[in-house]
Amino acid sequence: MAIKSFKPTSAGRRFMTVNKSDKITKKKPEKSLTINLNKRSGRNNQGKITVRHRGGGAKKKYRIIDFKRRKDDVVGEVIAVEYDPNRSANIALVKYIDGEKRYILCPKKLNVGDKIVSGEKTEIEVGNSLELRNIPDGTIIHNIELKPGAGGQLVRSAGNEATLLGKDGKYVTVKLPSSEVRKVLGVCRATIGRVGNEEHGNLVIGKAGRKRHMGRRPHVRGSVMNPNDHPHGGGEGRAPIGMPSPVTPWGKKTMGLKTRKKKKKSNKLIVKRRKTKRKNK
Repeated sequence: MAIKSFKPTSAGRRFMTVNKSDKITKKKPEKSLTINLNKRSGRNNQGKITVRHRGGGAKKKYRIIDFKRRKDDVVGEVIAVEYDPNRSANIALVKYIDGEKRYILCPKKLNVGDKIVSGEKTEIEVGNSLELRNIPDGTIIHNIELKPGAGGQLVRSAGNEATLLGKDGKYVTVKLPSSEVRKVLGVCRATIGRVGNEEHGNLVIGKAGRKRHMGRRPHVRGSVMNPNDHPHGGGEGRAPIGMPSPVTPWGKKTMGLKTRKKKKKSNKLIVKRRKTKRKNK
């Protein structure tokens, strides 16, 4: 999708950009495929804030997306491409020959009127879904499963793609957008093609109010707080952090601290991590 800019009628409009809706063919969602989405404002089931700077935002309903793609050997036709407020990618409304309708992530170059299908003997075409072991090496894929039947979990945001590098026994080697190379079971499924709406990452928000519409509240820097509110606060005038590294309001490191568990089972399936360790010279 192309990007639209505006005349600088105000400071907020000067650099603001939005996606052109030339590929969006339907504005209102399919009623049978939506559910109510209750706002939590960053709070857990006890009412305590666990994620700061969340709240407000425009009302929206959740669109039920078919990430599993287990409707095998039934041909579906794309009847609409829609905007989804819950994700960066657009979604496609598919109507199968048996009359059922489902939403899927809309890949690049998938248009209204195109046919898609899932199954073992599916052709390698954009929008089709099949097991990784049946996909040729070098194919661009997205919506990749980690467990058979659990639904796609990897490579789902706008403009992302993964590359199938090769096969090794019951595993398939996949290169992810982060440049990480990992093994995935060959019986897991993926969808052919790249996720659409690739210009999403180039958008300029332009003004604070637009972020509020997205449910994001103001983020206050720790250095402008008082010492009893944040470790970075206090001092006369502007002051440096004054410690080895930046920390959270509760004293935990915010840069370079590894949070991944060492004994995670999937560690052995990672062939190449997304970041290489720097060698000490």
